[in-house]
Amino acid sequence: AQKVSWRTIFFHLDQQHDRAPGLADKAGTPLARNPFRDLRVRRALSKAINRQAISERLMDGAALPASNLVSPPVFGYAPDLKPEPYDPDGAKRLLAEAGYPDGFAMTLSATNNRYVNDEQIAQAVAQMLARVGVRARVEVFPINAYLPKARKHEFAFAMLGWGSFSGDLALRTLVATPNPERGFGAWNWSGYSNPKVDELLERGFASVDEERREALAREAMRLAMLDYAVIPLHHQIATWAMRKPLAYAPRTDEFTFAHRFQAR
Repeated sequence: AQKVSWRTIFFHLDQQHDRAPGLADKAGTPLARNPFRDLRVRRALSKAINRQAISERLMDGAALPASNLVSPPVFGYAPDLKPEPYDPDGAKRLLAEAGYPDGFAMTLSATNNRYVNDEQIAQAVAQMLARVGVRARVEVFPINAYLPKARKHEFAFAMLGWGSFSGDLALRTLVATPNPERGFGAWNWSGYSNPKVDELLERGFASVDEERREALAREAMRLAMLDYAVIPLHHQIATWAMRKPLAYAPRTDEFTFAHRFQAR
């Protein structure tokens, strides 16, 4: 049994600092400016990733290419957003327009024991980026070492997985302007900030009309994703295997409850 889960795999890009760790030219000289602060560069990196190939070859079909920070069954999912088409030529053009015709070098940070095929995905993405001129050195850590480094903003380009039952809650945590008093941006490693996204989220949380709240959540999702606040990769598809006499209704939250198994 299979079902698209809540868990979305995506990449944070440091958009806060003028100079971000691990970013250099091909000779190893640190870049004078942070390329991830340029929308064209963020979009180029997204275009360089072949999500379908990762889904089919690395994940054996157990992943759905992503365009949102939440998966299709989830409240606030914006169905009009489509996964970024694989377009390496378009990526090269955008990099050239942004002033990086020869690309640049960076570090791609990921876990190696947290998400399905996380290290293999990181290596595959690095190879795809190399084809458009971006040389990515992959560094991986176990999750208990990874998270403290990420929270201290030691990564410029970092993989994360997140599961949420609501699109506006995911946006509030991952891309809203960090504000501890309001509970915004607790996991916004990139330092991304868009006042319009924040405003839409605030309006949605203040609404008691569920349809209105979802419409605002979808609008905020569109704005954040079209601004490449993060680069979504895929939604994991949870899989359960069982003997023929048994049946199990797959769950979006990936939980397995023994009492939910039934005889066919």
